Amino acid sequence: MSPKESTKDKILALFEQNKGTCFSGAEIAEKLHVSRTAVWKAVESLREEGYALEAAPGRGYVLSPDTDIVSGQGVGKYLGEDLDLDFRVFDEVTSTNTLLKEKAAAGAREGTVIIANSQTGGKGRMGRSFFSPLNTGLYISVLLRPTDMPPERALKITTMAAVAACHAIETVLPDRKIVPDSKGPKEILEAVIRKSKEHNRPQIKWVNDIFLRGKKVVGILTEASMSMENGNLEYAVLGIGFNVYEPEGGFPEELKSIAGSILGVRMPDAKNQIAAEFLHCFFEIYRAPDHLGYESEYKDRSLVLGKNVDVISTGGGDVRQAKVLDITEDCNLLVEYKDGSQAVLSSGEVSVRPKK
Repeated sequence: MSPKESTKDKILALFEQNKGTCFSGAEIAEKLHVSRTAVWKAVESLREEGYALEAAPGRGYVLSPDTDIVSGQGVGKYLGEDLDLDFRVFDEVTSTNTLLKEKAAAGAREGTVIIANSQTGGKGRMGRSFFSPLNTGLYISVLLRPTDMPPERALKITTMAAVAACHAIETVLPDRKIVPDSKGPKEILEAVIRKSKEHNRPQIKWVNDIFLRGKKVVGILTEASMSMENGNLEYAVLGIGFNVYEPEGGFPEELKSIAGSILGVRMPDAKNQIAAEFLHCFFEIYRAPDHLGYESEYKDRSLVLGKNVDVISTGGGDVRQAKVLDITEDCNLLVEYKDGSQAVLSSGEVSVRPKK
């Protein structure tokens, strides 16, 4: 976080740490050594941003315990200080990736993070837009400056993020365990419990989408700049968008068949928890010497491994049917076509669509 906090930041931190507790304007002014006018202006600004700050007559202001808007204070509460990240939270940006690439070009350090409640020009793979409405999703970009990483290995950043995203999602999923009925057949009950857990387990569609209950809930886009001196990455900007809630009125018609949400109902602090767990898990994998062997979990969560898929050329749009045999060390896809020929596919050349 930036060492210099505004009055609004300090007031938000006070309420975040004391949800459900009422503070009068005079109390806040005294605690923060500011005027009551400054308090009033900051509270009104927070309300405009969507924070459920209620005025209790004769008592002051209280932040509803049900509030779920991402904030620096909220993320920090769950993240701790071990990671040494420099992150900023915005209500709305054009694109978190675009903003962070500007900071990267200006020399920002690794671990600089941009988080937003919405994007007006969110970016997806292949030049597509990423639907990012206000107060429904969570949008994060992370600046990385990997040492001696050639461009062909950069895809590993995306796959590390995919595994971290799955863990972040599981942090906020409600407990859906089924309590076995001791009178029922044990084998049937165990099968029902197993199927329930599988249904609510995030899965990865190669290379960068996370699916939950059959719908896409997360998209990842890694953009990089290469050093002309040694051919390695100068920096990479990892962008990720979580569909936490379904937008009011639902998803646009063109997304209804594919897009879903992580949660069906509002959950207090869900976005802050997701952001913190994602950052914690990602950097734990990224900074470990062997990356904690995350590749095995990536494969285990794969939505396409061992399955028949349509291989779609990103250039001409040609479609071929194939079976996915493996995911290589460089995170490319090994497939076998119907004629028996095999090929290693790069995400930059093709995309895959699991067959129904």
